[in-house]
Amino acid sequence: MSNASAVFKACAKAIQRGELIEREGRTDKEFHFQNWFKRRLEALNINFDSPGRNSYPDFRLVRFTEGFELKGLAYPGREADYDCNSQVPCGEHNGRQVYYVFGRYPANPDGNSYPVLDLVLCHGNFLNADNTYVHKNKSFRGFGSYGDILVRDRKMYVAPTPFALVEGTAHRRTLIVPERYAVDADLVEVGTLTRREVDQIVVAYSFDLRTNELATTQVANPNAGREHVFKAYRVSNDSADAVTMRERQRVLAELGAAGAALEDDED
Repeated sequence: MSNASAVFKACAKAIQRGELIEREGRTDKEFHFQNWFKRRLEALNINFDSPGRNSYPDFRLVRFTEGFELKGLAYPGREADYDCNSQVPCGEHNGRQVYYVFGRYPANPDGNSYPVLDLVLCHGNFLNADNTYVHKNKSFRGFGSYGDILVRDRKMYVAPTPFALVEGTAHRRTLIVPERYAVDADLVEVGTLTRREVDQIVVAYSFDLRTNELATTQVANPNAGREHVFKAYRVSNDSADAVTMRERQRVLAELGAAGAALEDDED
């Protein structure tokens, strides 16, 4: 029995009631949305482990093998993709089902209290269906003219958000789960979303320190063409506007533009 329906409804109804994010000050750039979500779990009397700076997912339920990873997004601002730090998005981690909670809030509020503008709670498989990859950072020593400089291969992942992948989530509150998942009967279905696995997958990459060129190695995906079907839901008194997948090439073009802008900012 999943808690996703109850948690989603608690979030959606809190937004409808106008329950605001309360940040401690302008320097609070990370935990204000987490604290808002934390109050939803407390109201449901669900026991959870409090989030730590490097914990994944952010909120891990105690009596259930489920967790919730929070992603707050300033709006207007970067919303097509988000930094995953050192953890590739997935739907299962360490035996626990993982859900992602994306919430957008005003980029430039006029105070320390402001609303959640829209919210998507989605199962991690909607972002990435591969739950087998294990992240590890590696390093080698020997770089430089004296051969004693350490080079760290510290990977950073950037994944698309539901706001980039589908139409119909902006300024709405939406739950997205695999089609086989049972949800509460009072939720209203507003869309069927299908993601199809690609023909080729990346299994390795290399970086040329002389030219600063990055190259990837691809192999045939053994699950090529496999479809993963999800359902989108809303609470009964919310908008029934349809949620649909965006055209893949359009999404990739938008992600490419977002990635180029991100690289320019880092230069």
